[in-house]
Amino acid sequence: MQISIREATADDWPAIRPFFHKIVAAGDTFTYPTDLGEEEAPGWWLLAAPNRTVVAVDDGTGAVVGTAKMNNNQGGNGAHIASASYMVDPAHGGRGVGRALVEYSLEWAGEHGFRGMQFNAVVETNVHAVRLYERLGFRVVGTVPEAFRHPTEGYVALHVMYRPL
Repeated sequence: MQISIREATADDWPAIRPFFHKIVAAGDTFTYPTDLGEEEAPGWWLLAAPNRTVVAVDDGTGAVVGTAKMNNNQGGNGAHIASASYMVDPAHGGRGVGRALVEYSLEWAGEHGFRGMQFNAVVETNVHAVRLYERLGFRVVGTVPEAFRHPTEGYVALHVMYRPL
């Protein structure tokens, strides 16, 4: 699959919403409320500048197959470290969409002067994401035991992952 990545707009929300809600409601990868309402959901994902939200679009069909949001991890004296979150439509998983979004976010962060990228809450049971991040140069710099209540695995750890830019 060939994909293009572009800035998301409010007009993209109807295409993002179905897989966003499916992923959030599953409760196994994000720390978002699983019952996040229709009115509140866009505010959790569509970020205003200088932060950024993008969509991955299948060049063949024009379908939105994934999305990412990128931002500074902290404010003030911690604002030089970026963070990002990713969602891939489960119907398009395993086709390189996630990798393309992570690579795009790393390029964005570097171009905007960030010195590193940190993920604050990577669920340890999300092995595909952990493996991808490690392949792209991230390492686990800390683990918080039992910090995430997984719907089927019970209390599992959250990793803090980091990569210098």
